[in-house]
Amino acid sequence: MLDTLTGFAVVGVAIAVGYIIGRIDLLGPHARHVLGRLIFFVLSPFLLFVVLAHADARMLFSSLLPVSAIAAVTVIAAYALIARLVWRRPVGETVIGALSAGQVNSNNIGIPLSLYLLGSAAYPAPVILMQLLVFTPISLALLDAITSDRVSLRRTLTRTATNPILIGSVLGTLVSVTGITVPAIVMDPAQLIADAAVPVLLISYGISLHGQRVLGSRGRRRDVLLATGLKLVAMPLIAWAVADLVFGLSPAEVLIVVVLAALPTAQNVFNYSQRYDVGESISRDTVFLTTLGCLPVLVLIMVLLG
Repeated sequence: MLDTLTGFAVVGVAIAVGYIIGRIDLLGPHARHVLGRLIFFVLSPFLLFVVLAHADARMLFSSLLPVSAIAAVTVIAAYALIARLVWRRPVGETVIGALSAGQVNSNNIGIPLSLYLLGSAAYPAPVILMQLLVFTPISLALLDAITSDRVSLRRTLTRTATNPILIGSVLGTLVSVTGITVPAIVMDPAQLIADAAVPVLLISYGISLHGQRVLGSRGRRRDVLLATGLKLVAMPLIAWAVADLVFGLSPAEVLIVVVLAALPTAQNVFNYSQRYDVGESISRDTVFLTTLGCLPVLVLIMVLLG
């Protein structure tokens, strides 16, 4: 348990540093915009390349992948149906809210917690692969389409194919699957840049919290509460049911997929909302609430299944 708390403390300190930076206005009024672009176009692609390149190809395509995919798609679809058909939310906000409900922080929180709770940092790899090679291209294509002045299939496909996050993910997966040995003269600089991604992302998120109140955006509180409930309650329950009752996985594998499903909302969703200037309050508040709320949920999961 001390190791788990340590993992959360590391994340919390980085966010707190960002909040202080925002409060004293150390980086000026354009800090969030500049850091958001740095993360999106440079740091995240390098991080995802390094993580996936080092992942075991057998783990990437293990039985954990379909279970995690079913749980994520179910809650994403549930959110989208309610937000779009019942509440009549715009497409952009619906996309950000659905990602907030179903896209987990499998990297900067998932990897250390997987190591501390489950004994290996490799377990989040299938979830990272699924989110980056399936969810991310679809989501970014939709966000590109609704935020660009001209909408065309060719333009959308071109922007999606040239997205730096997707390129980094594909290259990392190819390295893992083919078993290519990347020379140190290439991998070491990539690792150096990748190491900056998580702290800068967390600091950027902390800066965004200054001057904001959780659930302070009128008219969007129920969006945040729905995404939070689906993320922390529905998604782990669905993962457990699918893993145990449908796929018949071993108790150890059931524990793994349920822990992964209970991880908080990915900070990347907040980064996307910043980049496209849509649904920022939904992603920011959901990240905050799920990051706080996942700790008791993970403790309960470890008591029941661990």
